[in-house]
Formats: sequence, structure tokens, C-alpha cells
Amino acid sequence: MGKRKTLLRVFSMMVISALVIVFQMELSVCKEAVNKETGQETKIRRGPSADAKITFRIIPSANKTYGYDILMNGKLFIHQPNIPALPGNKGFATPDKAAKVAEFVAAKIRNNDMPPVVTMDDLNRMGVLK
Repeated sequence: MGKRKTLLRVFSMMVISALVIVFQMELSVCKEAVNKETGQETKIRRGPSADAKITFRIIPSANKTYGYDILMNGKLFIHQPNIPALPGNKGFATPDKAAKVAEFVAAKIRNNDMPPVVTMDDLNRMGVLK
């Protein structure tokens, strides 16, 4: 019975700690801004990566295809050697197609759209599957 209480107490502390961290993150990503046209104050959500330097590099992949790495402040953040949203290990046919999707993913990260999901519709809209 003593071990059970201890485990329950530890679990409760972990849950409370997680909630405190989430609450603090919410406070840090909300910022008030003034609309230049109306003069009204509005809250804008800024992601933790809003001020980060987000770049990408094209990488070689299997069978003479291409993928990309997304870097945040010079450190590897996403390694994507194959086409996202497609099964298998096939990469992009050209470096330009890989770059188009890498820029799309980087923009999602900058806009705090996390996780930066790429759908089949996105790929078709960008014309990278042809």
C-alpha cells in the first residue's frame, strides 16, 4: 500500500508540473499588439520558434532522389529523406521540388503550426509529385 501511495504522489506531481509548464508557455507566446489601422489591442499567438533562425538544406536520398533537413538556429530539427505523406522511401525527383516542400514546412514552423504536417493535398497543390 505504501508503494502505491508513493507512485500516486509522484504521478500527481508530474501532472501538476506539466500543467504549470504548459500554462507558462501559453503566457509566453501570447503578446498584445496594436492594430495600426483601428488602434485596437489584440492578442497574437507567437510560437517559441518565432524568433529562431529556420533554414533548410537539400540532401541526397536513395535512388538519386532528394530530401531535406530543416535546421533551427543551425541545429537539425527535422530530417526528411523521403516525400512526406507518401508511404515508402521515395525521395523527390529534383532538388527544386524538395526545396519547395522544405520552404513550406519552414513557414509552418515559423507560424507555430506544429507539428508541421504535409498532406497529399499540399503536395499536389505545390506540384511536386509530377
